[in-house]
Amino acid sequence: GLSLGLEVHQSHSDLIKKAGDEVHIFCTHERTDYRVILWYQQSPGDTAMKLIGYLYFKDPTIEDGYKKDFGISGDLGGDTAKNGSLTIQTVKQDHSAVYYCAA
Repeated sequence: GLSLGLEVHQSHSDLIKKAGDEVHIFCTHERTDYRVILWYQQSPGDTAMKLIGYLYFKDPTIEDGYKKDFGISGDLGGDTAKNGSLTIQTVKQDHSAVYYCAA
């Protein structure tokens, strides 16, 4: 396969929060011409990667079922490194999961 050599960095790698806290997860990469960052959730014991939503330039799209608790923000315009964030406004027990970003 062809590797683009694109490294996507995500922080934090591990987060422990109490119910009711706000959570921010950040995603960055160096491909200046990539205008989309997607966010996925993988719940414990589930192999499925569920799409939470994505950012296109400055416009977030959040899937039904995630709209109430999740926010996506960032600006993928311009010619600089790209970064976006996923926010959980009020974290609940069932938000425990592995979260992935993709470019």
